[in-house]
Amino acid sequence: MPLFWLECAKKLEAIAKTGLFYSSNPYDKERFEQIAAISNELIGHYTGLKPSEVDNFYNSENGYITPKVDIRSVIFKDDMILMVKEKSDGKWTVPGGWADIGFTPYEIAVKETLEESGLKVKPVRVLAIMDKKCHAHPPSPFYTYKIFILCEIIGGRLKASIETTEAKFFSLTDLPELSEERITSDQLNIIVERFYNPEVLIYCE
Repeated sequence: MPLFWLECAKKLEAIAKTGLFYSSNPYDKERFEQIAAISNELIGHYTGLKPSEVDNFYNSENGYITPKVDIRSVIFKDDMILMVKEKSDGKWTVPGGWADIGFTPYEIAVKETLEESGLKVKPVRVLAIMDKKCHAHPPSPFYTYKIFILCEIIGGRLKASIETTEAKFFSLTDLPELSEERITSDQLNIIVERFYNPEVLIYCE
C-alpha cells in the first residue's frame, strides 16, 4: 500500500509542476503550488527526502513532466554476466545510468559501459523496457523507465571508475548482492531469458 501512495504522489507532483509551468491565472498557480506541497510531503515521507529536496528535484524539470530514462547495458561472456560495484552502496548492477540529452539509447549504453567498466562494446538489441513501478525497487522520488540493451565486447579491459569500485563477470548461478535501486532479481531473470531466447519479444512492462 505505501508504494501505491508514493506512485499517486508522483502523479500529483507531475500535474502540479506542469500546471505551474503552463498556467497564467494566479489562482490556478496557487492551487498547483498547494498540490505540489502536499505531494512533496508524501514523496518525502516514503523516500526519506526532505520536502524541499523533492521540490528541487522536480524544479530542475520545465514544461510537461515526463518519466526519467535509465539505460542499462547487458553483457554476457561464457554464460557469465558483467556487473559493476557501485561506490554509493557497495552493491552490484549491470552498467548504466540516466540517459543524456543528445545521445541515442544505444550511444548511452556504449558510453556508460566504457565509463563504468572500461570495456568497449557495440549494441546488439533491446532486451527489455521496464516501468520501475512494476518491479520491486526501493522507493524513489522519480518515475522511471528502464531500458536494458544487449551489447557485445569489442575491446577495452575491466577497470574501476569514478562511480564504481570494481567490474567483474559473474556466473548466473553465483551472483553478488544486487543494488536494487538499479536492478532487481526479477529484472535480471527477465533479461537473461530474453538473451537465451532471442525469438521471444522484447519485454515491456
